[in-house]
Amino acid sequence: MAVFLKNLNKQFQIKYIKRKIMNTNLYLAYLSISFFTIISPGAAILLAINNGLYYDLRAVFLSSLANILGLFILSAIAMIGISSILLISGNFLIVMKIIGAFYLIYLGIKQILNKKTKFILENDTLNNYYNKFNVFKKGFLIAITNPKPILFFSAIFPLFLDKHKDIETQFFIMTFSFMTISLCSLMTYGFLSKTARKWFLKEEALKLFYRISGVLFVLMGIALLLF
Repeated sequence: MAVFLKNLNKQFQIKYIKRKIMNTNLYLAYLSISFFTIISPGAAILLAINNGLYYDLRAVFLSSLANILGLFILSAIAMIGISSILLISGNFLIVMKIIGAFYLIYLGIKQILNKKTKFILENDTLNNYYNKFNVFKKGFLIAITNPKPILFFSAIFPLFLDKHKDIETQFFIMTFSFMTISLCSLMTYGFLSKTARKWFLKEEALKLFYRISGVLFVLMGIALLLF
């Protein structure tokens, strides 16, 4: 019986390994790139900060939920395009990996040279009464009307896709990972805007963040080109 269970466990492990859907190292690299991209201040983060400062954390959650819904739609659009082209040409993935690496380097240089170190807030008064639908709608529109996520997904996803494994499963793993990090990031910004406003809006801290994340992007892009 013990031998049977041992063989059964061994067979299960072999099947699991064969069905492994993503390379662990590639996935961790993807998470790193996504993390620094997501926490880089932009329109969605500015909205989270405003909602945190002038409404409450429920407003931050509503707008953040709407934002990741918009991101999912944009990610799906990008992935449909990638999957369609992969059916036509297997070499497309190699080309897109090269483009993605250069795009990563471009993002890094842009971060390093970024001079936008001030948050412009919408108003100066606390308001506990707000229209929940309008808060949700604004978060969704900020995401869905921004073409940058489609460019990001189209350029970055192919860097970490394995065409020999299930593309759709890899897509869902990367997309939901991106959405999870986005939601956590927006909620964190909203929370910090209420609890550490003066420290949070310091220009020096933002400049340092831009430089560190920019250098990391460039290094990751170069590494993906070389290996």
